[in-house]
Amino acid sequence: MEATRFSVLDRSRTREGHDGPEALRDTVRLARELEELGYHRFWVSEHHAVPGVAGSAPTVLAAAVAAATRTIRVGTGGVMLPNHQPLVVAEQFGVLEALYPGRIDMGLGRSVGFTDGVRKALGRDKHDADDFEAQLTELLGWFRGTSDTGAHARPAEGLSVPPFVLAIGEGAAIAARAGLPMVIGDIRSREKMLRGIDQYRASFRPSEWSSEPYVVVSGTIAVAGTREEARRLLIPEAWSMAYSRTHGTFPPLPPAERVESPATKMTEKERGFYESGLLGHIHGTEEQVAADLETLIKESGAQEVLVTTSTYDREGLLDSFRRLSRVAGLATT
Repeated sequence: MEATRFSVLDRSRTREGHDGPEALRDTVRLARELEELGYHRFWVSEHHAVPGVAGSAPTVLAAAVAAATRTIRVGTGGVMLPNHQPLVVAEQFGVLEALYPGRIDMGLGRSVGFTDGVRKALGRDKHDADDFEAQLTELLGWFRGTSDTGAHARPAEGLSVPPFVLAIGEGAAIAARAGLPMVIGDIRSREKMLRGIDQYRASFRPSEWSSEPYVVVSGTIAVAGTREEARRLLIPEAWSMAYSRTHGTFPPLPPAERVESPATKMTEKERGFYESGLLGHIHGTEEQVAADLETLIKESGAQEVLVTTSTYDREGLLDSFRRLSRVAGLATT
């Protein structure tokens, strides 16, 4: 497992009783801590008008993370390209690479705003995701200086910022055709994930960005002293996801004890989503997680694991990452 890279995507989840600015500061603090633990990359995400997520401007947050760290790679998981003009995205990553050379990653996704209201505010339509492949080609062209507009992306042109495609839906095929590394999840849907990886490898076309397929598998991993303690780390996100599925909005994370309290009532539908949300994640003691990760890596052949765990308990989260670093044999700085 030591040959496998381990990285982290932090979505700057807000928590009950704590505001968005605190969540963003927590993200920057976590990046510094994970750098000391030997993680390879630290990525941040893009969500708009979501009560439970503070990270709405990933390139801005990535700049703060890069400024606060020294060696860990920093990037986005991802910038949702259909929400933006490719030129502007190229310029933003060009600035990041110019300021922090050799440390910036450009993770790109094809999702658009979560609701009609958000899409309207962004000036986008849900069908804009269908143009992702063309937008991706245009974006990469700005770095090569091949735009037919006569314009040039400064300072991006001539710089090399590694691009990654977040493989949701058709993303695996798009990544393969473009010859780019692929990030695929969720590890809970193992058979679907493995089919996507097989499809990607079978149709991969080498490019100037990547000469061979590169697979990053992503998902929630929780490690604690006991399996039950690890399961408790999963509870806030499972409840929040169940709430979003039944109420249409993603709320801040609650403490596990509130979710488990008899005072917390769930409808049968909510309970079903909640129980489902607790299943399939890699969680347990260091020994249990090591065994599960060995299976995951063997089945997928992934070169990298991107951990996406969120929970209310910040100390528990950091302890989980400490334990995982030992499981993975990461070299601390």
